[in-house]
Amino acid sequence: MTSPQPTQRPQRPYFSSGPCAKRPGWHLETLNQALIGRSHRSGAGKARLQEVIERTKAILGIPADYLCGIVPASDTGAVEMAMWSLLGARGVDMVAWESFGMGWVSDVQKQLKLGDCRVITADYGHLPDLSQVQGDRDIVFTWNGTTSGVKVPNGDWIAEDRQGLTLVDATSAVFAMDLPWPKLDVVTWSWQKVMGGEAAHGMLALSPRAVQRLESYTPPWPLPKIFQLTKKGKVDGSIFQGSTINTPSMLCVEDALDGLKWAESMGGLSALMARSQANLTAITSWVEQTPWVDFLAAEPATRSNTSICLKIVDPWYTALSPEDQAKRAKQLASLLDKEGVAYDIASYRDAPPGLRIWGGATVDTADIEALTPWLDWAYDHIKSLE
Repeated sequence: MTSPQPTQRPQRPYFSSGPCAKRPGWHLETLNQALIGRSHRSGAGKARLQEVIERTKAILGIPADYLCGIVPASDTGAVEMAMWSLLGARGVDMVAWESFGMGWVSDVQKQLKLGDCRVITADYGHLPDLSQVQGDRDIVFTWNGTTSGVKVPNGDWIAEDRQGLTLVDATSAVFAMDLPWPKLDVVTWSWQKVMGGEAAHGMLALSPRAVQRLESYTPPWPLPKIFQLTKKGKVDGSIFQGSTINTPSMLCVEDALDGLKWAESMGGLSALMARSQANLTAITSWVEQTPWVDFLAAEPATRSNTSICLKIVDPWYTALSPEDQAKRAKQLASLLDKEGVAYDIASYRDAPPGLRIWGGATVDTADIEALTPWLDWAYDHIKSLE
């Protein structure tokens, strides 16, 4: 016998880790003022794009001397643009502990083929030994491991007097975690994560040290047009003033502005971080009293408050073969999807089987609290099938 279904449902069952839930109260009419049919190069179009940049810089507290721009191909494009444009001047430490970080490792080793490349890794659920990182080398890492639910707790391990650059994929961290900007030289993210924006647009922030590298170093490989950040040996300032390398969607731009204005109305970055942290707290309270589940992140200080990854620890489940474990975890997520109470919460395809629940700022804690009884019900149901 399975337990009865819970009676309360999440009002918004959108717990996908990307694209993520829209802000509370979002509706399609929000985009009515979008500059549809207008050139992004027009005065009005550039002004909208520049407004996204300026509001973003203000909310995140990006230092005034950093450049910030909109670039193609989401966070992936921003990371690749940075690596292809900046790496190779020094040896590089690639720090990875989940699939996206390992993807950047693969690109540096197999595409850029850098000879002086050290790879510092850890298994899912753990951080690598960050003390191995050397300040005279470039560093590439993800601030928050979106597929493992493991984040770096702070930037204390990054040397103040480093000579190399820090390149940070921060797409599931910005707007939800406190980043030590003076220690970060290149920061990338997309609109589709914490702010719940639409896909395909990335953002790139560059410190003065990163700009100096761009203007003093020419990589030995050819750069595709969408990766080119310089013109005639100088950084292309137009990218950071409302111009874009390729054509952006003005619908997506309008949606990004709506999210930024909502963030401002909520109280800015501190309020966004508090909303996300409240979601993690709600799941933590449930995990602490639920014997069949635990966090994938081994250390509490490294547990993500956005991409919250869970593993099943019930002895019944762990006794199954790896294939059957994956099957049961998939059944669990599919059942919740079918019931319309949680969409897209299966763990990432390369990660250990389990659940991944987005807890970013656009998710209401009340919906997280309404979800947890359904998780218990669904697990009970799957287990009863044996």
